[in-house]
Amino acid sequence: MALPPKGKLVRDLIPEIIESSGKAPITCRVSGPDLIAALRVKAREEVDELFEAEHQQLLEEIADVYEVLRALVACENHTWNEIEEIATDKRIKRGGFAEGFWLLETQEKPL
Repeated sequence: MALPPKGKLVRDLIPEIIESSGKAPITCRVSGPDLIAALRVKAREEVDELFEAEHQQLLEEIADVYEVLRALVACENHTWNEIEEIATDKRIKRGGFAEGFWLLETQEKPL
């Protein structure tokens, strides 16, 4: 099965919330590789929202990205601790992003 041609992945309680508002949600479930594909699409959607967020919504959008990433990690049968270990290793070897370096270009050094 491929992803349905319309609609989008939503949080688990959204259909129930829609029902409690007096409306009828039409849903289907995706799983396995389709859920992984849906989570990847959702991650892009949430990152776009993060990019567009005003300062007061920034933490909420970061939380949305985090939740999608947590689900994606679990679907891939990994743990968040593994992700933290990889991130720590990369930070030790290549640094983090706290210093704010913006690479303008890379030039050859003169001999």
